[in-house]
Amino acid sequence: MLFPIILAESNPAWPDIFAQEKKCLEKVIEPKIVVKIEHIGSTAVPGLLAKPTIDILMEINDSPGSSDAVQLSLKRIGYQYIPKPENPPPHMMFVKGYTEHGFQGQAYHVHVRYPGDWDELVFRDYIKTHPTAANEYARLKQKLAVEFKNDREQYTSGKTEFVKRVLKRARRDLNP
Repeated sequence: MLFPIILAESNPAWPDIFAQEKKCLEKVIEPKIVVKIEHIGSTAVPGLLAKPTIDILMEINDSPGSSDAVQLSLKRIGYQYIPKPENPPPHMMFVKGYTEHGFQGQAYHVHVRYPGDWDELVFRDYIKTHPTAANEYARLKQKLAVEFKNDREQYTSGKTEFVKRVLKRARRDLNP
């Protein structure tokens, strides 16, 4: 099944949708496992054009059994596990809102990581406070959504150089 790239105008409800899902996650996962849960991606940036998928970064502790407990807990609330060997440890991602017939309800991606200094948070915070960069990013996403309408991998890959440039600027600003 192909899932086309669909971009939507910013929805002021996205932070609340994230907050509700965060509560669900906190209810099903033992508190001692979760270090923090953050709203990332374009839906976390007010006013930014975005795929209407709520991206979540969940940091968990690196104790034995934590990854297995997260996997079991998220499956119980409808998430599908996707192993991501190319991602940082514990190499886990979970998705909800997809069926073999397309999207069903709100889509979520939960990126599970051990604690660290994650680019997604730096990028989000920079884009929130730099409207010129946010506008440039929105234009790039619009162009890529047309060019790669049914190819999520190419759409994402097409953003890589821009994201790297912004991260370099953001990290330089953080550490002058």
